[in-house]
Amino acid sequence: MAEFDYYLAQFVDIHGRPKAKLVPGKHKEMIFGAGAGFAGFAIAGMGMDPHGREFMAIGDRDSIRPVPWMASTASVTCDGHVDGKPHALDSRVILKKALADFREATGLEFFTGLEPEFFLLKPGGTAGSWVVATESESLDKPCYDFRHLSSVSDFLMELRAALDGAGIDVYQIDHEDANGQFEMNFTYADGLKTADNLTYFKMAAQAIAKKHGMLCSFMPKPFAERSGSGLHMHMSAGRVFGDNAFEDKTDPRGMDLSSMAYQFLGGLIANAAALTTIAAPCVNSYKRLVKSGSRSGATWAPINIAYGDNNRTAFVRVPGGRLELRLPDAAANPYLLTAAVIYAGLDGIERKLEPGQPVNDNLYALSGADLEALGIKRLPTSLPDALDALEASEVMRRGLGEAFVAEFLDVKRAECDALMLEISKAEFTRYVDFF
Repeated sequence: MAEFDYYLAQFVDIHGRPKAKLVPGKHKEMIFGAGAGFAGFAIAGMGMDPHGREFMAIGDRDSIRPVPWMASTASVTCDGHVDGKPHALDSRVILKKALADFREATGLEFFTGLEPEFFLLKPGGTAGSWVVATESESLDKPCYDFRHLSSVSDFLMELRAALDGAGIDVYQIDHEDANGQFEMNFTYADGLKTADNLTYFKMAAQAIAKKHGMLCSFMPKPFAERSGSGLHMHMSAGRVFGDNAFEDKTDPRGMDLSSMAYQFLGGLIANAAALTTIAAPCVNSYKRLVKSGSRSGATWAPINIAYGDNNRTAFVRVPGGRLELRLPDAAANPYLLTAAVIYAGLDGIERKLEPGQPVNDNLYALSGADLEALGIKRLPTSLPDALDALEASEVMRRGLGEAFVAEFLDVKRAECDALMLEISKAEFTRYVDFF
């Protein structure tokens, strides 16, 4: 590994937002020893007080990657420690524990592939406003549109090159369902590596977009009339990379899933409500989880707790031999998301839960009576409802930790309260002369 003039001692807060200190190269060994020190109270969701001990970010040597948008700089992914011990509220520490628990329970590694969607925006005509950065806003169905893709190809190619230099293998890029929306897919890996990759991807995408005069936004639903940005998670398990214990070609349902995969899926369904607040972590997230309103004709987001064979209206899609969770959005913290998914799935494996029969109909078109007859429940429709489900979940409190869940509830309920005090323009226009 080449030497660099500077190293970023980097980790994420409870929201998944990267935090870092810039360490000159001659002091880099400090990162791998005692660690770089931070005031824990200054970091969202660490559960620390202003008079508390230092939060020490201790680096993983295998995580060193070049940061080409900063001269002669590399990033080092860190775990948080307090008083010499891994900090129980640090997102990466939580995921490492979840992966160890999965390994102990199954003898297998947990593999994931995350599909980040994002908007590219440029400043609008008024201060603080943003519009899509692509060629045109006129198409109702801009998905896969060549002209839109080519109009920002310089940015996309520079981003792909940065990811390649960091060892992240991008295998396809496309314009997504909303104007100005894109998706970049990279090869799956173990759950920790994928979460690290997703964090680096977001750092790179936002920095390089700024260089090109754009904002790369991971807001779940920036425009009411367009589909929102998801973070679909593909899941499998195996002893080594390339092995797939979730696959069984003799599956009588014809979905190529093993009994373990069905039990894991049963756990996702049983714990869907509690999982929602981790996968859709902000007030804006729930404007994505709707069935109508998108100019393209579909929102592509789940609203019902069901699974189906290649059914993109379902909570879980089964593209053959693996599971795709379609619930998460672009704002999700990848470490917490992966940990919560693991604990939901392990609950299904431990209790041998069955997910029921697949639903291969358009779930958006089914009536309330149809859904009731099929025993299909609705996902939470607001962040407060999802937070209540998390609070009531023994599975999540036991897996993620009581202290973490309490902190997450406090942070997110404060966020809800703050936004409830705001009067939106649409709200004012609708009600000012209504009654």
